[in-house]
Amino acid sequence: MPVLVTLLYPLLVWLGHGEVEPRLLAGVLVLAAVLRIFAKGSDKAGFWWLLGALLLAAMTFWKNAWMPLKLYPVLVSAVMLGVFGYSLISPPSLIERLARMQDPDLPPYAVSYTYRVTQAWCVFFLINGAIALGTALWASPAVWSLYNGVISYVLMGCLFGGEYLVRLRVKRNNG
Repeated sequence: MPVLVTLLYPLLVWLGHGEVEPRLLAGVLVLAAVLRIFAKGSDKAGFWWLLGALLLAAMTFWKNAWMPLKLYPVLVSAVMLGVFGYSLISPPSLIERLARMQDPDLPPYAVSYTYRVTQAWCVFFLINGAIALGTALWASPAVWSLYNGVISYVLMGCLFGGEYLVRLRVKRNNG
C-alpha cells in the first residue's frame, strides 16, 4: 500500500491542482508516512523520510501551498542518496549487503562491482533529485507530474535493467 500511495502521489497532486486546496492533499503525505511505518518498521532512513514527509505535510497544511507537496519527490531522492551514499563511507555498500543475502561468500570482484553499482545509484538519485527540484520550482504541474510520476520511474527501471545486464556480463567474465 505505501508503494501504491507513492506511485500515485504525483498523479494525485496534478489532478488536485486547482481543484482542491493543497492542505487536503497534505493528508496523502501523512497517509504515506503512516503506511510506511506499518509496512517497513523503523530504521534511520525511515526516520528521516518520516520526519521530512511530516514536515512537508505540516508546511502544506499551515501555508495551504503547493510547493511543499511538490518537494516530496526531492525528499525521496535525498533520503535514498543519503542511504546509498552513507553505505559507501560505512561499508559494506548497500548493494553488497543486498547481494550477500543471496550469496554470503561474494568473491572480491563482486564486492568491487557492488561498490560501483552503489555509486551509480548515488549519481542517479543526485540527478533525479535535482531534476525533481527543478520541476517543482519552474515547471508546470503537468510537467512536474509527468517527470515525477512517469519519467523518473522509467529511468529507474532502465538503470535497474541495465545494471542487471551488466551484472550478467561481469559474472560471465569472472566466473
